[in-house]
Amino acid sequence: MRFRPESRRQVAALAVLAFAACLSACSGSAAANVGGNPGEGTMTAVAVTRVARKPIVRQITISSELVPFQEIDVYAKESGYVKQLLVDYGTRVREGQLMAVLEIPELEMQLRQDEAAIQSATDQVTHASHEVNRLEAQHRVAQLQYDRLNGVATTRPGLVAQQEVDDAQGKDLALEAQVEATKSALATAQSQLDVAKASQERDQVLFAYARITAPFAGVVTQRYANLGTLMQAGTSSSTQALPLVRLSQDDKFRLVIPVPESYVRYIRVGDPVQVRVPSLDKTVPGAVARFSVDVAQDTRTMHTEVDVVNPAHVLMPGLYAEATLTLERSNSALTVPVQAVNRTGASATALIVDANNMIEERPVALGIESAGDIEILRGLQEGDRVVVSDRAGLKPGSRVKPQAAESQADQAGNSQ
Repeated sequence: MRFRPESRRQVAALAVLAFAACLSACSGSAAANVGGNPGEGTMTAVAVTRVARKPIVRQITISSELVPFQEIDVYAKESGYVKQLLVDYGTRVREGQLMAVLEIPELEMQLRQDEAAIQSATDQVTHASHEVNRLEAQHRVAQLQYDRLNGVATTRPGLVAQQEVDDAQGKDLALEAQVEATKSALATAQSQLDVAKASQERDQVLFAYARITAPFAGVVTQRYANLGTLMQAGTSSSTQALPLVRLSQDDKFRLVIPVPESYVRYIRVGDPVQVRVPSLDKTVPGAVARFSVDVAQDTRTMHTEVDVVNPAHVLMPGLYAEATLTLERSNSALTVPVQAVNRTGASATALIVDANNMIEERPVALGIESAGDIEILRGLQEGDRVVVSDRAGLKPGSRVKPQAAESQADQAGNSQ
């Protein structure tokens, strides 16, 4: 049989196509043998996790130093010598407790002078009061005598000489003037007595400062004076006064933390704070008590104070502490692991594996972010499978072999 040239070319083409199909079938069979199941040998294995609802908290941790809630140097109000010293390093005192007694000889002498001045003024007041009573009695008698004589002279003219009436009137007026003068002397003596008493009260107040008491409950952290030390009054800036002790309130501490500018809007008075003291391996509760209303220009931070109670006195001034503040919280947020989100500028996307095991890229809106999770506001649904493994070679539309992230972690642990 003879073939035409056109038929020969067609036969050759068919032979080539049959050979290529045979090679493709062989390659597919080999790949199937390697992968175990037909069509899965070329799929990329990816770790996925389900989008789930759970509580999420955004926090910030700032290190700072514990300082006493109050700390002062206790000075003497009046100059004197330390007569009694009742406290020392580490002495714990109550509010109003006596810590030292000063000896002030000048004030003791002044108080004795005040007592003498009061006694003298009291005697003058007593004398002037008696004199007023005596002259008032004489004045009443003289006034009655004048009234009788003047009445007789008026009703029975000529019976009493006018000279007698005038003498009685003059005596009455003279005694009245003496009574007024004596009352003025009494008032002066009373004023002198009031001045003496005021001076005594003032000196007694000053002498009371010889007893130095604790202005608040705390612990003595420094002692500067000893018995017999001359304490200068700490009320004048012209003298280098020596304090008696340094007193620190240690049942409550201040933790001053500089909050960065970007977190200022989240800070509220009363917010709970977890305070961890690494050197003591303790975590104690605290609360935001106060903060400034401005941001420092040089550091771009806001001065914030956390009150930390210390009833058992286990905390000490100067210890470093880590304050963890809760900025945002959601009790039922749609969350994914942080590594499941790709961010490019202000936009964010996530890769999900659909029901057909195909890669799909979705834009997402983000919310609260914690150390390990991030809230999804829009773009994903609860139960979606998101890719959490390396996404460098994955493209939308690719078919993959999803594996739960937990099982992969277990496999990695078993392989080790």
